Amino acid sequence: MPDLAIARIETFPVNYPTVGRFKFFEGPRGEPLGRQTVVVKITANDGSVGWGQSVPTHKWSYETIETVQTTIDRYLTPVMLGLNAFDIDAIHAAMNTIIAPSFSTGQPICKAGIDLALFDLTGKHLGRTAAQRWKRTGRDRITLSWTLNPKTLDDVPRLIEEGRQRGYRHFNIKVAPDPAFDLELCRMLKQLVPDGFLWADANGGYDEATALAVAPKLADAGAAVLEQPLRPNRITGYQKLKKQGALPIILDESLVHSSDLEEFIKLDMLDGVAMKPARCAGLTDACRQIEMALDRGLMFLGSGLTDPDLSLAASLLLYGAYDLQYPAALNGPQFLSGSILKTPFEVVDGTLAVPAGAGLAAPVDENRLEQMRRSL
Repeated sequence: MPDLAIARIETFPVNYPTVGRFKFFEGPRGEPLGRQTVVVKITANDGSVGWGQSVPTHKWSYETIETVQTTIDRYLTPVMLGLNAFDIDAIHAAMNTIIAPSFSTGQPICKAGIDLALFDLTGKHLGRTAAQRWKRTGRDRITLSWTLNPKTLDDVPRLIEEGRQRGYRHFNIKVAPDPAFDLELCRMLKQLVPDGFLWADANGGYDEATALAVAPKLADAGAAVLEQPLRPNRITGYQKLKKQGALPIILDESLVHSSDLEEFIKLDMLDGVAMKPARCAGLTDACRQIEMALDRGLMFLGSGLTDPDLSLAASLLLYGAYDLQYPAALNGPQFLSGSILKTPFEVVDGTLAVPAGAGLAAPVDENRLEQMRRSL
């Protein structure tokens, strides 16, 4: 293991302007907040630098931009200074000791920013790509899925056309809590885009009875999978949905650590995982979860937390190396504007290129970073 000590950790709150409406980036009174993130810069004792990004969303988890920054500055940094950047297991152990778990890893979105920065730092030190480090050969472009979360059904044709104009051919829909609305949305979408992969994501918004009743109807309406129909702690409800077999049941918010996935597989709760490096404290455990899912014959879908820039780069590297077979619900390019990268990501015909180069292969432009910081 190379000796590369962590000398300094810095955090930079950055807010990305949003394009269109996405319910997860609205404040207490429905006001648009933008996509708030914390960029992490780790400097080693030799002067080399790695960049990462935490992407909290208060309507998706308990983490906010404020908790991420104060946790890194006041708690994680003191226990990490001087540690070897290559000893990632020791670093995660130190982070998990100072920020204790609840049901699973404590503040995983916060810790993901650290994990990504270390992956970038060590990868550049080695001069190796993500695929080389993981000994995987996958794909160099990722097909994307366009997210629909309309307020009314009248909005649907326009929103679909917006996606088509940018080359998208596959769509994911936000469902729950209104099954009647959800079914009509699904039918409309399937009628307008009959050959697309239709992915229904409830974000834990159904109760058990509603989910069991609506799952067969969603299947009849053309949905291919049902993601996170219940809240994460509804274990017996997931067992019933899995046994019902109307649609493949994909877990998202329920899965933070690979130990969670191992336990839920034993409990026969799921048919697949919607992977998000930002959700599971970074790339380190995300790789373990994907390998576990593939070894057990589960579906592996790629998703995100409306990731910009560095967090998006990490997802693309992961899904490219592991040869993702389904359209990825990476909707950062759909809903966000602005970038801190020297070369921002660009959607071409509904796809994104997997970054090519060492580390995260997403060089930061510090002038752009400073400009984006001023938007807060």
